[in-house]
Amino acid sequence: MAGVSSIEAAPEITAPDEAWPRELERDPRWQLTRRVVEGRHFSRAPLLSRFLLYIVETTLTGRQSEITEHRIGVQVFGRPENYRTVEDNIVRNYARQLRKRLAEHFGETREDGFRIEIPLGGYVPAFVPVEVTHDRAAVEPAGLSARPGLAASIEAAPRIPTVRLSPWARRAMAGILFSAYSAVLIALTWKLAAGSLLAAHSNGAESTLWRALLNENRLTYVVPPDAGFNLVEDLSHHPVPLAEYMQGRYLEWPLPQLDSHSADDLRLHQFTDFSNLQIVAAIARLPEYNPQRVSLRFPRDLRLEDLKTSNAIIIGSVCSNPWAALGDARANFVIVCDQAMDGSSIVNRHPQAGEQVSYASHWNEPTHVTYSLISCFPNLSGNGSLLFLEGLDVAGTQAAAEAVLQGNLIQPILQRAARPDGSLRPFEVLLRSTSIQSNATDTQVLASRVN
Repeated sequence: MAGVSSIEAAPEITAPDEAWPRELERDPRWQLTRRVVEGRHFSRAPLLSRFLLYIVETTLTGRQSEITEHRIGVQVFGRPENYRTVEDNIVRNYARQLRKRLAEHFGETREDGFRIEIPLGGYVPAFVPVEVTHDRAAVEPAGLSARPGLAASIEAAPRIPTVRLSPWARRAMAGILFSAYSAVLIALTWKLAAGSLLAAHSNGAESTLWRALLNENRLTYVVPPDAGFNLVEDLSHHPVPLAEYMQGRYLEWPLPQLDSHSADDLRLHQFTDFSNLQIVAAIARLPEYNPQRVSLRFPRDLRLEDLKTSNAIIIGSVCSNPWAALGDARANFVIVCDQAMDGSSIVNRHPQAGEQVSYASHWNEPTHVTYSLISCFPNLSGNGSLLFLEGLDVAGTQAAAEAVLQGNLIQPILQRAARPDGSLRPFEVLLRSTSIQSNATDTQVLASRVN
């Protein structure tokens, strides 16, 4: 497809010595870079080597402002000057591999005292001490005394402002960077401070919701997003419906943008991102939470049979957690993923006065308006409840979780939904928030439905 760039199909560009300024040969940072590309992680990857050499050379010669996705595509990968980065993602694909190979290289050696990193959100390299200290006058970073020239070069290096990823890219990169989902969540759930999500929790109407979901008579599954699956969708530019997800067909899709090891990681490992880890931790801190009756379940391991006899809390939209589609048949507000996986929107099936037909966010802007949904419907047998927390981006899902965990914002809706016997009528809440660097603020209720 036009929007997918194949790593295997990219031109084999080499990086001859004469391509680089001779004056860099005495720079310890350049010497370190050359040792890296000559190591086993880069020796058979000429394009990754050229990528690294190009961005380091451009930085060391004071031209870091030229390090953009478009210029890298032209200078490193031979793209024409008029190519569009929104249609050709070769630089982003290779950047993922470059960060991974650098981490592998420096994970095996500390002899240089410094490591090269490519901060998320940009392509300007940073030379970071292996041992970072907050008191540089009292403690000298490891390796500085052995390589004083490198220390001086680092000290003189220009300070580069941090560039933040879009919510979609942040979510994708977070999935790759985290280790196996199950081990991480089990280890951290009880230790993570989730006070911000629970700051306003009280014993009001929101407790009725949690008592219904976390009751003593039924098991409750907490199901966070499948970040690896979301990456497969993004790379293939093809959304996967729930039926195909359950059958696992997407696991057989070719991913020519990635090497076989990375492709297997996405297909086989259980990844989720940190923001959803925070939500899970906050749920575990609720007064109504009973660890004996709550099971953390990765989406690929969930079955329809589970949702006939149990409650469930489904986190994330259908774009990253296909189980969110279970509420669509009964919902008025539905999140729809773009066919090319370039974004998503909320469709309002039956708009009321003052409501829009659809809601979309400009997720690629650092500060933008975003939208999210909270909905609750009976489980597949009608004897339990399914709670859905969905957002158009990371900040949207965060806003939905905060609203339902704190309760004050949606308390009037929960009061309308509560039945005398303690059960809940189906309800939906549409929220509007401001996303500032993927953090939700100023969340407001736009519309609601209680059936």
